[in-house]
Amino acid sequence: MTDSRPLFPAFGLRLALWYSTLFVIGAILIVFLTYWLTSVSLAQRDRQIIQAKLGEYAAAYERGGLGMLADTVRAEQSAAPERLFVRVVDRGAEALVLSQPEGWDPSALETGSLRLWDGTLVQVGKSTDARDDLLSRFRAALGIVTLSMVVIALTGGLAVTRSALLPIRRLTRVVGRIIRTGETDQRVPVTAASGSGDAIDELTTLFNAMLDKIEGLVTGMRGALDNVSHDLRTPLTRLRGTAEMALAAPPDIDRYQEALADCVEESDRVLVMLNTLMDISEAESGALQLRREEIELAGIVNRALDLYRDVAESKGVSLAAHAVPAVVVKGDRTRLEQVAANLIDNAVKYTPSGGSVDVEVVARHDRGLLRIHDTGIGIRQDDLPHIWERLFRGDSRLSERGLGLGLSLVKAIVEAHGGTVEVASALGEGSTFTVSLPLATKP
Repeated sequence: MTDSRPLFPAFGLRLALWYSTLFVIGAILIVFLTYWLTSVSLAQRDRQIIQAKLGEYAAAYERGGLGMLADTVRAEQSAAPERLFVRVVDRGAEALVLSQPEGWDPSALETGSLRLWDGTLVQVGKSTDARDDLLSRFRAALGIVTLSMVVIALTGGLAVTRSALLPIRRLTRVVGRIIRTGETDQRVPVTAASGSGDAIDELTTLFNAMLDKIEGLVTGMRGALDNVSHDLRTPLTRLRGTAEMALAAPPDIDRYQEALADCVEESDRVLVMLNTLMDISEAESGALQLRREEIELAGIVNRALDLYRDVAESKGVSLAAHAVPAVVVKGDRTRLEQVAANLIDNAVKYTPSGGSVDVEVVARHDRGLLRIHDTGIGIRQDDLPHIWERLFRGDSRLSERGLGLGLSLVKAIVEAHGGTVEVASALGEGSTFTVSLPLATKP
């Protein structure tokens, strides 16, 4: 599909015109300043010549009076390439010496005067024709230069603007393709020529990073939906099958009661999954309501251990606790009990007979730590980055019954309390989960 948009859209054209206008205004100011300085310099030079002649004539008058002054004027006027206007008048304004070039224009005259010691006035004038002619040619040259600058500014402005807007054009094309096709794997190319580290490159890099994030979220959402669909299909299929079998069989109250009990069990399984997913979403979005109070972690752990002690004994798993009573955190008791119960449930579930699960509560600096170590089957290194994802179950754990939501819920609740949860594990060597929560009162 060809790009039918104009080479220079309205924004680009406006940008080029602004650039060109600023350049032309700057050039005109420089040209005007150059012309003014040249004009002032030429006028100052003429005045210096006049002042030098006045000094020379005054010296001649002092040496030999009016006669020597007149001789000096005649000698210089006959030898000089450019004749000057010279007039000497007495106190009564009577001209004593007068030298006036032919074709003299009194209006184009730079003049100067000097009164001598006896009251005689010496006047010298210099024609401005040469200066005006030079400035006229200079103005013509500057006009040509200014027009050339305007053309160069417009051409350069369009070229620079087009080059500057190319990354944005590439970005808009990628956005357009994503909108049309829905393919979030599209990226804005960053070429070596454009990789100068400026704001446009930073925008391109951030946009690509945003697309990476969006693609990851979309992929995760699709995977989560696939897993939810798969996990919901099984209980719903069993629920429907149980109901159909009860309806197809001859009427029998005992059979109906058994079928209804199975339906309730499968419905509970679906509700648990949906409620857990909602809890995770609320915790991750910051919308989870927490009833915060000061809680001893040891009490949370002991209640969770009481729930799973019989299960552990029936599996032949040793369950031990080492809890310090003074470790107090501020949080929601029910939610933190969910965290402890989920982690202990996982540890017991994936620890074979003869193994052990050790639960420890300690304080480190301003944090309360809940550490659960088991000697179970462990987690593959490839699976470690994914165990916090919703509905994820590693290959080594698929044989165990579960929703794959427990660790996602643990992470969401802990982070909603301002804490962190980490895991260290190796396949066949067991796992250690460590929950870190801020202490209610810093030591």
